[in-house]
Amino acid sequence: MLDKSIIVFAKDKYGLTDVISYLKSNFANVRVFKGSVGDKFPEQAYSGKYDICFSYMSPWIIPQKMLLRIKEFAVNFHPGPPEYRGIGCTNFAIYNNETKYGVTAHFMEPKVDSGEIINVRYFPILPEDTLFSLTQKCYKQALKLFYDVLDYYIKYGKLPKSNKKWSRRLYTRQELNELCRIRNRMSPIEVKKRIKATNFPNMPKAYIQMSGYRFEYKE
Repeated sequence: MLDKSIIVFAKDKYGLTDVISYLKSNFANVRVFKGSVGDKFPEQAYSGKYDICFSYMSPWIIPQKMLLRIKEFAVNFHPGPPEYRGIGCTNFAIYNNETKYGVTAHFMEPKVDSGEIINVRYFPILPEDTLFSLTQKCYKQALKLFYDVLDYYIKYGKLPKSNKKWSRRLYTRQELNELCRIRNRMSPIEVKKRIKATNFPNMPKAYIQMSGYRFEYKE
């Protein structure tokens, strides 16, 4: 067991139990903060200093103040390939009719999705995939990527390096909100694409606004 202190920020989603079990089996001190989108960043995290930080599908952008408390490195597991940075990556991959997608491990910097890339796992997007099924694939592939990266670190005492580079394009919350909006003059094909790219359980759906009222898509 390695004498390292680990802090983890994560959504309580598929694979997190396995991630925590793996870390506790290999590292002496592991502290975990779980949350959901919209939750406030946990102030308790600032109460210690840590050797390593993992952001595993985290609902939070890790503040620089937190990153400065990390002695060795901070790694994010991003639910998208280097070609898709920022917010709503899976949405835009579906909208753009991509045939492959991926998950990325990278060093964390104050600027979102900009740190040096450690490793990427690609996988196919099938014609029948939905936003939901693509998200579930991301969870499964992120767990495999986590094992790839941590197994390498435990074996060699360092992290792997990738020659992949980030795309210049950074998708924003404003663009995702706009993707949800259906306008009167859009073609039936465009409307269908937007519905497919935004239809996810318990999340805002594609909508049209008329006479001050908002009408939202429902299956």
